[in-house]
Amino acid sequence: MSTRETLSLATRRSDLALRQSASVQSVLEDYRYNVELLEVETTGDQIRDELIQNLGKTGAFVRSLDERVLFSEADAAVHSMKDVPTDMPDELTIAAIPERERRNDVLVSPDGAAIDDLPSNATVGTSSLRRKAQLLAVRPDIDVQPLRGNVDTRIKKLLAPSLQAEHEKRLEAEESDDDTGESFDQDLDEWFNGLAEIEREALEQEVSTEYDAIVLAEAGLRRSGLLRHLNYQRLPESDFVPAPGQGAIAVSAADKDVIEIIRTHLDDAVSRTEVIVERTILSELGGGCVAPLGISAVVQGQYVHTTVHVLSQDASDVILEARDLPIERHREAAIEFANSLREKGAADIIEAAKKQY
Repeated sequence: MSTRETLSLATRRSDLALRQSASVQSVLEDYRYNVELLEVETTGDQIRDELIQNLGKTGAFVRSLDERVLFSEADAAVHSMKDVPTDMPDELTIAAIPERERRNDVLVSPDGAAIDDLPSNATVGTSSLRRKAQLLAVRPDIDVQPLRGNVDTRIKKLLAPSLQAEHEKRLEAEESDDDTGESFDQDLDEWFNGLAEIEREALEQEVSTEYDAIVLAEAGLRRSGLLRHLNYQRLPESDFVPAPGQGAIAVSAADKDVIEIIRTHLDDAVSRTEVIVERTILSELGGGCVAPLGISAVVQGQYVHTTVHVLSQDASDVILEARDLPIERHREAAIEFANSLREKGAADIIEAAKKQY
């Protein structure tokens, strides 16, 4: 840090990452710090065809940013907490976990269908092993297909087929001299001008797989400003326990003065407690991105209500347990909960998943 008044934040270049970093920047600027964003292309951004669970083994979306901090090229780095490995370098500290966004997943489809209303053998897009297993647990008939890309890219892949088909119908009707053809209330230009920007971009999207629906984190859609343009249903957390840290932002730093500044102005005690519980259980069970594992901790008074969902990749084996952990010893209680889950076979399910990758 060149002066106390100037801070640089390393961030990924995606729209969502920049919005998350801008929210951190805004808070710090309210306290009269000059804040610069250092955009970094991570390994995960470069390897676009790799499945997310393979990227997660190496912290592909995190390491490049943290290296900028370790090499003193940036004062801090802004991450999605669920991307941050539990085995961070000793020199780094999670300086702040700002107030958490909604943690749940949503099912996005062209018509806003609920999970039970999707057609038989529907194609649903996700590259998350957890989401895939949870989908199969409630709808074994579903065909789960990989879905990579930034949030807006995933949405465009979903919307493209129906929008392109609608565009083609309207174009044919407008070019036809036959009055008996299909008629529309709006002409083609009026229809196009009424589309949201992401819908217009979807008209140019190349389609390789037609999805009936896709599963995304609600937090990312809210932060990106896309939620209002979509038809979606919240997936029940009783069946779709979210990933550890989902909806939370992590700000990592190494310099003690920077850590103090960021923690003082950005850290949220409730969010930190919840994330500590989730990541402690994750670390104890050794799940990471290679196993279908959901963990959700919610502070409720003097307890942290914690739910853990461990599944085999085909959802044939499932462990779903909840426990109220005393808040005054939440880290130790989380370790005890993890040990109990291990005794019930959670570690065996996770180890079997690891052997597949």
